[in-house]
Amino acid sequence: MLSVPDDLRQRLQTYGQEHVLAGWDCLSDEERRGLLDQVRGLDLEQLRTLYANRDHSFAVPPPERIQPVPVIRPGGDSAEARRRGEEALRRGEVAVLLVAGGQGSRLGFEHPKGMFPVGPVSNKTLFQIHAEKVLALRGRYGKPLPFLVMTSPATDVETRAFFADHGNFGLAADEVAFFCQGTMPALDRTTGQLILEAPGRLFLSPNGHGGTLTALADSGLLGRLQREGIRHIFYFQVDNPLVKVADPLFLGHHVLTAAEVSAKIVAKESPTDKLGNLVLVDGRCTMIEYSDLPESLARQTDEQGRLRIWAGSPAIHIFDVEFLRRMVGEGVKIPFHVAKKKVPYLDAGGRVVQPAQENALKFELFIFDVLPLAETCTVVETSRCEEFVPLKNATGADSPERVRQAQSDLFAGWLGRAGVTVPRKADGSAAVALEVSPLFALDAEELATKVDRSRKIDGPTYFK
Repeated sequence: MLSVPDDLRQRLQTYGQEHVLAGWDCLSDEERRGLLDQVRGLDLEQLRTLYANRDHSFAVPPPERIQPVPVIRPGGDSAEARRRGEEALRRGEVAVLLVAGGQGSRLGFEHPKGMFPVGPVSNKTLFQIHAEKVLALRGRYGKPLPFLVMTSPATDVETRAFFADHGNFGLAADEVAFFCQGTMPALDRTTGQLILEAPGRLFLSPNGHGGTLTALADSGLLGRLQREGIRHIFYFQVDNPLVKVADPLFLGHHVLTAAEVSAKIVAKESPTDKLGNLVLVDGRCTMIEYSDLPESLARQTDEQGRLRIWAGSPAIHIFDVEFLRRMVGEGVKIPFHVAKKKVPYLDAGGRVVQPAQENALKFELFIFDVLPLAETCTVVETSRCEEFVPLKNATGADSPERVRQAQSDLFAGWLGRAGVTVPRKADGSAAVALEVSPLFALDAEELATKVDRSRKIDGPTYFK
């Protein structure tokens, strides 16, 4: 019979977590090995500290320390920036990192969210849309872009299988690399004890998109990218099909300013828009979550009556590889954020309880906490209609219906600029489903070279 090592038992007792061994004698050896592996991977001192500081929320600096962030807007040196970005792509200096650890539970879809079909006409999945953009960029610039897909324990196996079943959507096997983000255990909100979700199994959840940094390094991919001459990593999240993947204009501004980190922003639609607020704090680019920004500060306006804190984050970034290597080499640790959640748990009688109220604390890392650590940070504005429509809810805002309509509207704009007649609703949105495959055209300029200007669209249309 597999037994608990004395040192491990003593460590659990020291930190008041020996309850996780309850029912040990009733576990199979496989279950015992699994529990031991989970416990060995825990930093119990860190968990004790996190619990002790659970009520110390991230303090928002005084208003006098917060300034609007300088932003590069469309125009100006755009031509030179685009040229520099395209040069970086032609030299093969760019990798693409897709954060895809989430499931589609809020959509009623119990699979990785990237497998959700959102193509307005083709019904393509998010994964396929993003992968085909990478494939199209490879064709346009003549160099492969390593496509890094960060999964979570909940999505890893299914995501890998989905890509394999679809031939990596045309990408070569060595161009796609999967790596899994880390996990953190949940703690009981009242006692600080580890939560068991089943006999011999701790409740673990992904450690947040901020886990990208350590996961990328631990997987060996960060070192590999550097050896292969990759200098810039384009980062985005799976739920947004409008992202201009490895946008050469954005890349060019990043290169021109020698930025260690760059961020795209969109104008907030209201003071309480549920987007992270990109600001300057003591001269450093910093993200303040919408839930942490005091309403009085959120509603402040300038002399022209415009929002003073107006720059919202769609979670689109570029990271300098050397900057990430420095962060890892220096052992820089970004802080954990705490959230109160309802977590099913195993009670003392061995029954699984579904709590009616928040009973647990989850701890997550956020990627934007590396922004203030960068010596240079460049911020570039984009528009929602061109680049931001996240898929989050089954109905209403950020729903599949809204996401498909937003794509049709974008492509209607491309077609209109090319001289093609497109039916419109009274509000100006596309009256029919429209879709342009990235393999047909990556942007409006490319589309204009491939369509008949005299064409009239009269029904759902897919350019592929």
